[in-house]
Order: sequence, then C-alpha cells, then structure tokens
Amino acid sequence: MPIKIPDTLPAFETLVHEGVRVMSETAAIRQDIRPLQIGLLNLMPNKIKTEVQMARLVGASPLQVEFTLVRVGGHKAKNTSEEHLLSFYQTWDEVKDRKFDGFIITGAPVETMPYEDVTYWSEMQQIFDWTATNVHSTLNVCWGGMAAIYHFHKVPKQALKQKAFGVYRHRNLKPSSVYLNGFSDDFQVPVSRWTEVRRTDIEKVPGLEILMESDEMGVCLVHEKAGNRLYMFNHVEYDSTSLADEYFRDVQAGIPIKMPHDYFPHNDPELAPLNRWRSHAHLFFGNWINEIYQTTAYDLTKIGTTSEAEAG
Repeated sequence: MPIKIPDTLPAFETLVHEGVRVMSETAAIRQDIRPLQIGLLNLMPNKIKTEVQMARLVGASPLQVEFTLVRVGGHKAKNTSEEHLLSFYQTWDEVKDRKFDGFIITGAPVETMPYEDVTYWSEMQQIFDWTATNVHSTLNVCWGGMAAIYHFHKVPKQALKQKAFGVYRHRNLKPSSVYLNGFSDDFQVPVSRWTEVRRTDIEKVPGLEILMESDEMGVCLVHEKAGNRLYMFNHVEYDSTSLADEYFRDVQAGIPIKMPHDYFPHNDPELAPLNRWRSHAHLFFGNWINEIYQTTAYDLTKIGTTSEAEAG
C-alpha cells in the first residue's frame, strides 16, 4: 500500500518520480483498512528536503501509511516559507490530542548548545513526555535521539574535537533484533554531527540496548523496549548528495571543514558520491514500520494504555 500525503506537497512529485507509491485522500478512503498513523516532527532547517527523505523510506512499506507533518510552535523557521508551513504542517499543540502508531523526531542544528539553552526546549520536553502516552513507537534521529535519551535518562552528549563527518562502517551487534532483520554484519552509515553519546554512559542505564556501533564513530542505534523507543544518532535517511551539500556549503562560506570520510570516489569532490547505505536505510525503516504494524493497537485510543502495554 502507498503512503498518503497531500498531492500538492513538493515531496509528492519527487516520490512519484522515484517510483514510491503515493495515494490521494479519495483513493485512501476506498480501502476499508485502518492506515498506520505516522507523524514527523521536523526540526531541520530545510524542511522540504527532510520531508522527502523520511517520506521516501516510510512510503516504501507495503502497508498504508498516513503521514502527518508536525512542527514545534515555539520556533519560527528561517529556511522554509510560512506558506509551506501553514499549508502542510500542524503545530504539536494542534496534534497533541491525537494518537500515533509511530512518530519520528528529527535532528536539529543546535547540537553544540546545552539542551536547556535551546529556545524550544520546554516544548520538546512536553513532546517527549507526550510520546510516552500518545505514541506506540518513537524513532528519535541524530539531535532528536541525543535529546530524547538525555530527557528520559539524563545520558549526556559529549562535544567532539572535530566534526564526525563522512560514511563509516558499522557493525550489527544484535542480528536477532526485529529492527535489524536482514541486515548485513557490516554496513555503511552516513555520519554528520559535532557531538556523541558514549557507550559507557548508555551502559549505566538498565533497559537500553545498543544495536549498531562503529569502531570509529561509536554508538549509532539504541533500543529501549520499555518505552518502545529507538535512538538513532546517525543519518541512514540521507540522500546520496546530503554530505556533499554540507561540505560545499561550508567551503563556500569559508568555514573550515574536512572532506567527508570515505564518501567521494578517490577522495575527489569532483566525482559524484555513490550511495552505499540506501538498502539498509530501507531495511531499517521497513523493519520499524512492520514491528509497529505487528504490535500496535487496532483501536488508536488504546495506544499508550495499560491494555496495549500488556498486549505488547
């Protein structure tokens, strides 16, 4: 089944061109099934690019998914038009009475700041707490993952001496995990961050299980069964050119930056990078969506209740 998004959303035509099945409201109504409700709290500056990246992976599922775009209400976007936000986004305050089968919280360009100094941190704390009662499974990505694991468990982030930037080999630490079904033992993942969450701090918290790790870049993916949460610190969702866009942006701005590790062929930025993580990105999101489908309540109102927890 396809993903249901507004047919005027810029991502619509991009996904159709890529062969991702999308559907209109009319077509969705004809199918007598309950679509999975997946929300995306988009904290990234270029919201349209992130919409495409996430919708591409969520929409590859064989299940019908209704995709809801959400933004924080206490922050004014600088790189996305107000018209786009008003047309396609709801604030968290507008959706907080709803229940979601799955909810994605993205990264944000504030990772070097203390969490408490982020202007919308108070709203983020409310959102994290809300996911515990209104969302069946939450996927927290990059800064979203670091902020969530700090909020729930006070696991700190640590500043890096230089930006972790490039494509790095990762190891599958838990092949039996439903989220790593079909994964290779060794695979590539894009990394772009100035901070990290360390294994030694994660291991102090009972119930946190490390699923993916890089010898060079550290922990990548953590699962918390009790809260039905995933903390992903890197960027499996990235496009082929995402790291190149960041690199050339900083070069043009005169910001010191090293060439992304193991990304451009022969370390030549004139050559187009090869995407070596796409298949595992689809596997990961497909596994997440499938696990949601297998374990969520049919009655949305039961999400977050004791009866749903007992059923899971």
